[in-house]
Amino acid sequence: MTTQDPKELLKKKHELDEQKQQFTNFARSASGHGESEAGQEFSHDRLPDDQNRMKSVENRQD
Repeated sequence: MTTQDPKELLKKKHELDEQKQQFTNFARSASGHGESEAGQEFSHDRLPDDQNRMKSVENRQD
């Protein structure tokens, strides 16, 4: 087993953390908004599905 310099390991960890932060910032800017609240991942701007609505009406009539 090789022994590694703790200072070198810490330096590499900081480099990786910086890369992760840069990627996170890029991903947020590319998506056009910040982090979503839990449960808000799905789009709420879809039009209602008329076929499903009519099927629900049919089922209630039976």
